[in-house]
Amino acid sequence: MRKHAFALGGASLLLSVSFIATQAQTIETTTPPDPPEFAAQTEPVFVGVTDIMEYRALDSYNEPEWIKTNFVDTGKLPPVEERLPEEPLVFKTGNMPDGVGVYGDVMRHVIGGRPEGWNYIGGQSQGWGGIDIGLSECLTRTGPLFMIRAEELEPMPNLAKSWEWSEDGHELTMHLIEGAKWSDGDPFDTEDIMFYWEDNVLDPNVFPLNGATPETFGQGTKLEAIDEYTIKWTFEEAFPNQYLYAMAYGTFCPGPSHILKPEHPNYSDNTYDQYKNAFPPEYLNIPVMGAWVPVEYRPDDIIVMRRNPYYWKVDEEGNQLPYLDEMHYRLSTWADRDVQAVAGSGDFSNLEQAESYVEALRRSADDNAPARLQFGARTIGYALRMNFSGNGWGEPDAREQAIRELNRTLEFRQAITLAVDRQRLGESLVRGPFTAIYPGGLYAGTTYYDKESTVYYPFNLEQANAMLDELGLTDTDGNGVRNFPEGTAGGQDVEITLLANTDYSTDTNLAEGVIAMMEPLGLRVIANFQQGTARDDMAQAGQFDWSVERQGAEVVSVVQGTSALAPTGPRTHPFHRAGENDELDLLPFEEELVQIVRDFIATSDNAERAELMKQYQQVFTENVYSVGLTQYPGALIINKRFRNIPEGAPIFMFNWAEDNIIRERVYVPTDDQPGHELHPQTLPDVPGGGGPVEG
Repeated sequence: MRKHAFALGGASLLLSVSFIATQAQTIETTTPPDPPEFAAQTEPVFVGVTDIMEYRALDSYNEPEWIKTNFVDTGKLPPVEERLPEEPLVFKTGNMPDGVGVYGDVMRHVIGGRPEGWNYIGGQSQGWGGIDIGLSECLTRTGPLFMIRAEELEPMPNLAKSWEWSEDGHELTMHLIEGAKWSDGDPFDTEDIMFYWEDNVLDPNVFPLNGATPETFGQGTKLEAIDEYTIKWTFEEAFPNQYLYAMAYGTFCPGPSHILKPEHPNYSDNTYDQYKNAFPPEYLNIPVMGAWVPVEYRPDDIIVMRRNPYYWKVDEEGNQLPYLDEMHYRLSTWADRDVQAVAGSGDFSNLEQAESYVEALRRSADDNAPARLQFGARTIGYALRMNFSGNGWGEPDAREQAIRELNRTLEFRQAITLAVDRQRLGESLVRGPFTAIYPGGLYAGTTYYDKESTVYYPFNLEQANAMLDELGLTDTDGNGVRNFPEGTAGGQDVEITLLANTDYSTDTNLAEGVIAMMEPLGLRVIANFQQGTARDDMAQAGQFDWSVERQGAEVVSVVQGTSALAPTGPRTHPFHRAGENDELDLLPFEEELVQIVRDFIATSDNAERAELMKQYQQVFTENVYSVGLTQYPGALIINKRFRNIPEGAPIFMFNWAEDNIIRERVYVPTDDQPGHELHPQTLPDVPGGGGPVEG
């Protein structure tokens, strides 16, 4: 049993008000309990990157017969070999669970998001649910890394087919695929890369959707084009392999510069809002490097995507991918996605709302069920995050500033975490061996997690209340809510706004659970429930006191999004960013975390990395950097007709399941194709190919 004694004389709020301890408190901590056993989980087959793919020219290439007959033979499209790069990416048959596929059919998705438009790099949401993964390709690829052997773990080549480091490790030269084309036939080259970097990532007025900033790729990093197919990175650190992960989905996925550039304020009279919104959902056939192109949009109904005739990947028999001709995205709700996938009216779902697990398992157990469930590791986790910025991010008023000073006070955070009954929170979502107690930091069961380095504050409401008393937060007006000390925020009630996403029932259920658990602590927590895009915008702008949210890749893989594990730059961290002056007001333990993260990024020694993450976990959890709530596994719901679904594919690890299963090589046997295509034998942006379909 760990014991932590603390003194409160240094704790302060706005206007330098100090809280003096009236009595000493000793907090007893322990290590968290082990997650319960869960027999339904499956494990991947581990391989090397070269077992999955390579770049090489083949003797000949093939495509669907209807494309050759209707488009190539009639002169509407060049032959397939002229549409492919000199050395296409070749997926190897030996790594395909069911081998080389056949053409045809559709995968029907259901999503709860709504597309803002197609300017992903300008900050527009495309609706999520795998749409952006189907449209965008990035310098590197991480989704399939869940199946890569640990000793070979490194991002896979993608748009960058190879790279090499300089002798001193400060320069990284990348070679792009040569001769690849956007879906409208325009060449892909370094102009697309540099437009993304110079006019989007480096432009402080543009906010790429997944939050790419200059610091994402390291402080002081530079990028230049050497020639049409070669770029060179220059880093301040030596051999920062970590940034190869940041060059994958969604932080380095370039857009079509020949389409986007004329709309950018640097090359037009447009405002930045006009640039961001220049390509609404009704704008069809936006050029992509991905496997499918949007060809139909009906508001609150459906998005239809058709195969990209210039897609630059093939199988070992020379068949141009993808095998699936069409993708559907029904615009409904995230809960409906699970329902339709289980019922067979949808084909694919990342089952991640724990409230649906028991019923989904029951339905899938029927031999006649159209879909199967495949559970992965417990890589879904939620935390209560507090806004740590004390110097202006989000332009706080007096109340908000006082809350931030509380957030920055260790004893306050300890009281909050002691007041959270994690066992009850998990059971409120789903009963059974699904959820596990999550103290915060790295997830149990992931590569760098270390139980002995994890400080867990067990539920103790009595002690939590005593701690707030000692901080001087008492109910002075008798209404059941603690007040700030007189002179701080006018001595008003301690009211805290809690930001949460209404797109997911799990988010709102957990937020409501937190609100209920703060009531006996004498804190009034007010829900600020927002739909996904609005919630994201408020979080990005620092307009929150607390937020309940599902955490990202950095606490799952660690090697991806690593810079977001601590405030390593003014805009890298989700709940502590700089104000207008770009200066961070880091607490001492945050400075420790920043140094640990930088040391982790700077080394490629696996033993040293493991030790650094032990230190990180201890500093994080001991200081309650965020209040962990619960973690649980996700499951793929996949219609039984689909082939080449790898075992053990998680719904989220290095990327989402839509990327993990490598959708471009997924297929349906000819006899099992049910004829769901809405625009059969049509192609996007090809004269006579079907063209835009008005919604």
